[in-house]
Amino acid sequence: MSPNMGAVDRIIRTLFALVIMGLAMAGVISGPIAIFLGALAIIFLATAIVGYCPLYWPVHFSTRRSKA
Repeated sequence: MSPNMGAVDRIIRTLFALVIMGLAMAGVISGPIAIFLGALAIIFLATAIVGYCPLYWPVHFSTRRSKA
């Protein structure tokens, strides 16, 4: 399992997760949509920390720069 996410991809995922968590904590989103988006935010944050997205693997996609 080698990293397949670049820095920009990881930053975008982290920002998305933080925004969703902030909206939920502020009470802007609630109910089932908050639960769904909260779960998605946790997944995005976890993949950003690890640097690996399992959905990129089947299509051999990577946002990480190749070492030249």
